[in-house]
Amino acid sequence: MKSLQNTSGPGPGLLARLPAGPWSYPLAFAAGALGVLGFAPFAWFPLLALGQGLLFWLLLDASPRRGLGLGYAYGLGLMGLGVSWLRISLAEFAYVPPWLAGLYTLGFVLCMALYYGLAGWAIARLGQGRGLRARLLLLAPSVWLLLEWLRGWLFTGFPWLQTGYAWIDSPLAGFAPLFGAQGMGLLGLWLAAALAWLLIGPRRLQALGLLALIPLAGLLLQQASWSQPLGGPFRVSLIQANIPQSLKWKPDHLRESVAAHLALTRQHWDSQLIIWPETAVPAMAGRVQTSLLQPLDQEARARDLELLIGIPRERPGSAQYFNSLQNLGGTGAHYAKRHLVPFGEYVPLPGLLQPLVDGLGVEMVDFVPGEGPSWLPVLGRLAGISICYEVVFANLVRQALPQAGFLVNVSNDGWFGDSLAPWQHLQIARMRALETGRYLLRATNTGISAIIRPDGSLQAQSGLLQSGVVSGQVQPRQGATPYVRWGDGPALALAILGLLLSARLPPMPPRQRHSRGR
Repeated sequence: MKSLQNTSGPGPGLLARLPAGPWSYPLAFAAGALGVLGFAPFAWFPLLALGQGLLFWLLLDASPRRGLGLGYAYGLGLMGLGVSWLRISLAEFAYVPPWLAGLYTLGFVLCMALYYGLAGWAIARLGQGRGLRARLLLLAPSVWLLLEWLRGWLFTGFPWLQTGYAWIDSPLAGFAPLFGAQGMGLLGLWLAAALAWLLIGPRRLQALGLLALIPLAGLLLQQASWSQPLGGPFRVSLIQANIPQSLKWKPDHLRESVAAHLALTRQHWDSQLIIWPETAVPAMAGRVQTSLLQPLDQEARARDLELLIGIPRERPGSAQYFNSLQNLGGTGAHYAKRHLVPFGEYVPLPGLLQPLVDGLGVEMVDFVPGEGPSWLPVLGRLAGISICYEVVFANLVRQALPQAGFLVNVSNDGWFGDSLAPWQHLQIARMRALETGRYLLRATNTGISAIIRPDGSLQAQSGLLQSGVVSGQVQPRQGATPYVRWGDGPALALAILGLLLSARLPPMPPRQRHSRGR
């Protein structure tokens, strides 16, 4: 007869009666897959909490070995569905053979799932002999948050699908200016643990209190204003020419691509700032300096406006290339992307891996990271700049604060087609605006371009895979949110404190201990 999950005094809830046999692994996988629905474009954040709570329940009396397997199964469900778009970018636009694109995507998912496997192992290992409250409310959320944070920077980092992003349209958004996405993630994990406690544990009133108190505090914090207006507003236009990725880098399509951007631009000369997306001009700046950049700079000055144009640059006298954003009509300064995408913009360990990339015929530009400040002078103010993938790194974006009065992110999400990726990318950009209390202006090639308010809401946005312009009034801001000042430190400190407290709570009485030992 199969054993039942022992939870150190659970009540008669539904989850307390579920079998703890081999079905637990498919359940863990399903919990991870369910979590994908918590992120954009679905944004059903309660489903993420439900899936995490289900996994926490499965881990309650698991051995470390079983915890590793359960966590890994969850990670396969979350990453396998959540980042399946990686195959699209490789097979359809990087011209990687379909079988190899599928193999690479599978390998990537298997690697990313290891973080969740490690989290499951640590929760089971450190939770041995601990009571329900210590394991569920303190240990599990803390370990989970710390492993998500580790995933965000180890091996250059991949902070995609971190828990906090799913909660941006919930009452927990009020905590973002204080603790950032990591802090919101920890609070969301507490809610997931409280949900599991409510269904299986004793003292359900305490769980109900936690489920009510955290969102209520978030709603109250949403009434606070963490930044103040700086000067007057200005009008901006974001150009989205919707150049197909299959044509974008073809030399014989350069003239048509530039013409499409110019046509949209000239319809909005009444704006004070016009922004073109990442690599909108798919040619080195030196090559089009006299034919495009100088005439456009002169026209912008004559009309008393400024442009920011995504264009690659070459360092004079070298073979080093930068993914950059160029100012025209103003100072003429440029920003070069600092955090590059491995295998997308450069080859890591080139001595070992470059021959393999060349042998497979993978088409890519080998950029080098830029240097210098993370802002550009724009309209007499400072704009915090990020290019594409950089916006997912909160600590990189906040380096421009508090000096920057607004944020700019240019991107080319055409690599991902009509998939989940552009929506997930936009959701992450919204979090950067909310954390910093700044407008964020996001110009993309194929969508989704948007003007994002300081509270993370969308003032205006484009469609996906459509040509058009997003325009609106933007008010620069000043001041530093607590997150701008302290970064992820407070959230990580809370997670570490949770670990310490879980170790100090009284252990489970011997008569209540039970382990499957698998």
